[in-house]
Amino acid sequence: MVASPQTEKFAACLRMLKDRSGRGYDSLGKQAGVSGSSLHRYCSGLSVPTDYRVVHAFAKVCGASGEELRELHRLWALADADRDVSATAAPEAGPAPEEPVAPAPASPPLDDDVVPPEITPDEGGKPPRSRLQEKLSSRFAILAAVVAVVLVAGFVWLPGDSGGDSSADDGELLYSHACQSVSMGQHDECVRELQTLLLRAKGKLAVDGDFGPETLRRLTAFQVLAGLPATNVVDDATKKALYAQKVSMTTWSPAKVTKLIRQVFAEDPDTAVAIARCTSFLDPLYVLPNTNGSRNWGVFQISDRRLSELGGTPLRAFDPEWNIKAAHRLWSAERDFHDWPSCEAALKNSPTSTPKS
Repeated sequence: MVASPQTEKFAACLRMLKDRSGRGYDSLGKQAGVSGSSLHRYCSGLSVPTDYRVVHAFAKVCGASGEELRELHRLWALADADRDVSATAAPEAGPAPEEPVAPAPASPPLDDDVVPPEITPDEGGKPPRSRLQEKLSSRFAILAAVVAVVLVAGFVWLPGDSGGDSSADDGELLYSHACQSVSMGQHDECVRELQTLLLRAKGKLAVDGDFGPETLRRLTAFQVLAGLPATNVVDDATKKALYAQKVSMTTWSPAKVTKLIRQVFAEDPDTAVAIARCTSFLDPLYVLPNTNGSRNWGVFQISDRRLSELGGTPLRAFDPEWNIKAAHRLWSAERDFHDWPSCEAALKNSPTSTPKS
């Protein structure tokens, strides 16, 4: 099987981290919580893991930096999306076999005084049009003409503007025909406009015209803060909210987040800060999508399932205080960090991966 370009880039990044660590697949797999044979497949480009946490744990064991983790997640998301497209692509269909057409049932005459005569084929082998068919055709033609006149008249006399793309004329590019759909994997001026508007809303991201994982995270956070469904695409409601400029993505600094984590997790503050740094880089608006459609939210990346159990919502999960205290509730159940297995395993088995706080 030949790997796609996106899968090969992802695999190359994994190989680089593995080679740099100087360790074997089995040794790395034990610390990352995955078999050595699976790691070999991932690094060879033969398959893409469905759960990013496996990738994250492997990278942490290899000593990846924060910037390398961000880039690795971007490559994984593109490879995963590319795999989904390849899996769902249908084979090219050949011409459909001809099926016998059953004769249409006889219909009663529409008018009492119109009875269709017996129809016989003409010299070309095609039956001539009956008087009923001609009468119906003329009626439909007249009806169509009347409808057309009414529509044209209604359009001409419609109050207000004539339906032109006034928003695009006013400089709101996302309303133009070219930007009807803006989604993951796109690279154009529509994406650049989206990024510029997110940056104007105090979102932290680069304006490069490339709709990658970071843009998706910021878009999702914006939609949640705006009270909109997190659709992963720039729909009309999102465009309206972006141009209204009423949503602010300003949030806590890493230093402020760290301070509260230490206060709440007084029993084990160093590990708690390290776990939060591993999961979200201490970003309160961090969002991680999973391949099953669920997401993880906020500082401690609380999953949709856990949010439901804790009585929370994505919007509440973006509140650092609620998120940190909710994570402490999860920790208190067994007084350990079993809800973050990948980060916990990496921290226990790789001392160099525990950041200073």
